[in-house]
Formats: sequence, structure tokens, C-alpha cells
Amino acid sequence: MTKGNFTRRGVLRTGAAAGTGLAAPTIFTGAVWADAHTGFTNAPQGDTVTLGFNVPQSGPYADEGADELRAFELAVEHLNGEGDGGMLSTFSEQNLDGTGIMGKRVEFVTGDTQTKSDAARASARSMIERDGAIMVSGGSSSGVAVAVQALCQEAGIIFMAGLTHANDTTGKDKRANGFRHFFNSYMSGAALAPILAAQYGNDRKAYHLTADYNWGYTTEQAVRESTEALGWETVNTVLTPLTQTDFSSYITPVLQSDADILVLNHYGGNMVNSLTNAVQFGLRDRQVNGKQFEIVVPLYSELMARGAGQNIAGILGSQNWDWKLENQLGDRYSGTNAFVQSFGTKYGFPPSQAAHTCYVQTLLYADAVQRAGSFNPCAVVEALEGFEFDGLGNGPTLYRAEDHQCFKDVVVVRGKENPENEFDLVEIVEVTPVDQVTYAPDHPQFAGGSLGECNPGA
Repeated sequence: MTKGNFTRRGVLRTGAAAGTGLAAPTIFTGAVWADAHTGFTNAPQGDTVTLGFNVPQSGPYADEGADELRAFELAVEHLNGEGDGGMLSTFSEQNLDGTGIMGKRVEFVTGDTQTKSDAARASARSMIERDGAIMVSGGSSSGVAVAVQALCQEAGIIFMAGLTHANDTTGKDKRANGFRHFFNSYMSGAALAPILAAQYGNDRKAYHLTADYNWGYTTEQAVRESTEALGWETVNTVLTPLTQTDFSSYITPVLQSDADILVLNHYGGNMVNSLTNAVQFGLRDRQVNGKQFEIVVPLYSELMARGAGQNIAGILGSQNWDWKLENQLGDRYSGTNAFVQSFGTKYGFPPSQAAHTCYVQTLLYADAVQRAGSFNPCAVVEALEGFEFDGLGNGPTLYRAEDHQCFKDVVVVRGKENPENEFDLVEIVEVTPVDQVTYAPDHPQFAGGSLGECNPGA
């Protein structure tokens, strides 16, 4: 495991150990949360508290992981009273005052998920057992998120999910100790489909290339069902390996079909490569069925747009957040500018949605501990369930108690035809109101699974 390089902002413990194993869970009741300062996994004993930031530092999502780490470091600085405070001043809750979390200075450790579930679980376990992490966050793959979330549930640790978009994370694989701020596949489909129909018409034939893991499956399903409901026909769906770098062999059958839309259910480096191959094969210059051939990328970000370059121009997709929201759409998205200023001052460029999510999740965890008056994970669960907040860049947001999913507006974007600079490659087409992307907890796309009970661990 790689430890974060830090000086004053969060000195790492080098000899800390949380024991050699994870004890059987002890279940508390709500009446004792405020007094339960021991008796749970990694209860802080000194004047510091350790958080674990587990991100892809290698593999196809490494760019997202690098930006997540930047945001985590910034969040720790702000919690410890350093820097300009960022969103601490805009957050509707004013419980965080720069004195750490419950007066304890925040430290952190980091690990590389490699965008592999086994590696991510091993890294998270080391953080918990060796380094005494009381909360784990991060990740840019839903397969990783589901695996680490299950581990944290077993260990009695809170998991504040990073960039995970599959329905499964707060669907069939949801856990009481896990929380997701990022939006999901269903929300992308619900937000995108009406705009796709308006832009390209209802009589369309779609071909899906889909990353072969849980995020790809649920994103394909969400977009397919939402567009079919508006009249689109699905011509074919083809799975592609997460390790794939050249998608040429997958593009040729698209040319041989009668599809006039290609949906790339790919993310990170996969999306950059598959979109590049599709453009190289001339798909965007084709006329099929008397229509201009179009490409759709259901989930992308400014960070991916930078990798795709001019190929992203005109491509529609969805995002959880965009750094231009407050400037373009006003105070509803307050907090955005404060975060962009902090991040930009420290790193020299605007933050991605991956960075925003991880920064916000860190603040939400810290605030929940403050409100609960305890680091006990079950106290944190109670504080976050049904929690409504504002001022963190997405507008009014709810952490729904039934599934630990955040509900907020969804941003629909398009690659700019004539970007002014390398950091402004995406334009906001529409912000879909939260009501239009809200679903019942038992919606068929989220069938199965149970939160179960909070586990405080040892």
C-alpha cells in the first residue's frame, strides 16, 4: 500500500496497527451513540483520526484516481483549518470549523485499487487493520465500490463511495455501512433519454458497446430501457473487456449493422480509446437510414473530454457535477465556485466530477460525526440517513434512508465544438431536476438486496 506524502497537513502514523483481525460485530442501540466512544472498530484513542483513501493509481481509471487524491488532500487541509476552507463556508451545515473532526486532527493513508476488486479489498483491509482507518472512501469503478463496501460492512467501518455509477452500489449490493453521493445509471438514463429523443428523433436504431462489469451492465440497461420507451430500437449489445485498449474489432460490426446510433457504455481510458476508434472508422461522417450517425457516451466528465480531445465535440452525455455550474446557473449550485477556487489555486486547473465527489464525501462524513457526537459508525449511519443538505455544489440534496443514495439534479452535457481552452471542453445542455430522476426504492432496476443492519465492528 502506498502512503500519502504529507507534511504539516496530515502526518501519517507509521507504526499504527488496528489489531490482527476484525472482531465479530457488536450491535448498539440508538440511545447510546453519543456515549459509545469505544467498543467499535478503530475507535480513535489519541488526538488524531485516520481516514483511508483508496483510489485507482494505475489501470484504465488512473486519471480519475489522481484527481480524487488531489481532492481528498484538499478536504483534509480544510478540515484541519488550512487553506481557504473551501466548501466549509458554503455547506448548509456549519458544524465543521477547521479543528479536525470532533477536535481530532485528520490524517490519511492511501492505496491503489488498480481498478481491480481483489486489489481494492486488499488495500482497504490494510488501511483498516494496519493503519487504523475509521472511514474508507474513493474508487472509480463500481466493481471496486461494491467489493470494498462489502468489506467495510464486515469490518464495521463506514464506506463513503467515490465515483461509482452502477445501480448495484445502492441497489442489490447496498449495505448499511455504505453511502453514495455520486448519481447512478438509472439517473443518467432518465435525464438523457428525453434530450436524445429531442435532438436525434424517436425513430432511431442503437448499437451498444458495454464495459463487461456491473457498471456497464446497469448503464446499458438504464439507457436502453429509457430510450426504447421513447421509440428507439436496440439493434445489438456487445460486451467489451475492461482491459481492452483497441476497440477496432468492435467497431467493424457496427459499420455492418443498420444502427444509426452508437452508445459507448465506457468510462475513463476505455471511453477515450473507443471513441477515438469510432471516429477513426468514420462513424461520425456516416449517413444511415437517411439520418446522420451519432455517438452517445452516457457518462463522462471534463477529465475524459481532455483525453478524447476534438473527438468529444458534439457528444451528449451526463455528469454528476460540472465546475461551471454556479457561474452559468446561479446560486442554486452554491459551493461550486468555492471548491473550484480552492482546487484551482492548489493544483492549477479545475476539478473533475471525481474530485468533487470525493471532497464532498469527506466533508459529509466529518459533518455526520460532528452531528452525531461520535465516531461510532452506527451513529454516523443515523446522522446520514434522511439527511438533507445544500451548499456543496449540487443544489438541495437528500441522502435517502432506504438505500443510502443521494438524490439531486443531474447535469446533461455536450462536448464543445470550439473550446476556448483545454479545461473548458464541455458545455451544459440542461440540468434535469431531481424529481425527474427520482425512483422508488423497489424499482425493478434496483431489485434485490437489503441494507441490513449497521455494523459497528469490534
